[in-house]
Amino acid sequence: MSLYCGIACRRKSFWYSRLLSTYVTKTRYLFELKEDDDACKKAQQTGLFYLFHNLAPLLQKSEHQYLVPQHSLLELESLLGKFGQDTKRIEDSVLIGCSEQHEAWFALDLGLNSNSSINASLKKPEIETELKGSFTELRKALFQLNWKDASLLSMAQALLRWHDAHQFCGRSGQPTKKNMAGSKRVCPSSKIIYYPQMAPVVIILVSDGTRCLLARQSSFPKGMYSALAGFCDIGECLEETVRREVAEEVGLEVEKLEYSASQHWPFPNSSLMVGYHATVKPEQTEIHVNLRELEAAAWFSHDEVAAALRRTNAYTQQQKQNETFPFWVPPKQAIAHQLIKEWVEKPTSSTLTA
Repeated sequence: MSLYCGIACRRKSFWYSRLLSTYVTKTRYLFELKEDDDACKKAQQTGLFYLFHNLAPLLQKSEHQYLVPQHSLLELESLLGKFGQDTKRIEDSVLIGCSEQHEAWFALDLGLNSNSSINASLKKPEIETELKGSFTELRKALFQLNWKDASLLSMAQALLRWHDAHQFCGRSGQPTKKNMAGSKRVCPSSKIIYYPQMAPVVIILVSDGTRCLLARQSSFPKGMYSALAGFCDIGECLEETVRREVAEEVGLEVEKLEYSASQHWPFPNSSLMVGYHATVKPEQTEIHVNLRELEAAAWFSHDEVAAALRRTNAYTQQQKQNETFPFWVPPKQAIAHQLIKEWVEKPTSSTLTA
């Protein structure tokens, strides 16, 4: 028995080491591509490209989800040539990852025109017809993508948007230049290096011990409630932002909080969502909704929220059939869903720390 366990442990250690080694080699390879323009350009020769048009990714609709087509450099050059475009615009692409075999992945927006020397942007309908797909707003498609594609497209859109919005130096006013991988922009005049940034946002599931508080904004889909969220102010730590946002939005004071997880979120301009569970005193639970921030907020019981989680999985099908549907919560790919699910599974945790 002990011999078997020893063999099993060694096998587990071997596979763990192999997994770690793969991650490290991929990370170092991507670092090399970000720092070496020649290496990145060489990687494009055998790499694959994800296409966008004005920040909307090219997708192909299947029965239950979206598929994300990839294109080789030769296919992309052929497409650009067919529409009378200069293949030099491929230099506007950004590096977004690679496979375990070091096949690099890039994203290119055919609608944005960050280089004035290149012809005007390609017309969307013609490209969609040629590529047998459609450029779909990412916010609408995100929850019908698998985890890998959703993550890659979120990163790609965030990078493409950042480059489109940071073409000039804030100090000199002169045009900045993107490196081949798109990991930075440099001002030739001031020598300032600009790196893509994310805005920190806290997302908080508030509980009084037996109920959780959920809210909605007017922009939410009909019937959807979610956790509270807000941007960090300059000078704040995350814990201070949690307490301030809860006080501002629903008029409650946080007594205890616990970190859960984080998630990159591409909307509106690339955010880092930092998730927390927060508790308030049971005797101080009267909600005062800030109508400048929220449309509504309410306390929900454990059974109500558990039912909403089950209902959310059927939301897409109901929506397709134009059916009416009651209270539901964000889909499982969103960190808000994770926070709500954690609370349902352990609603009265005694491990919360101040």
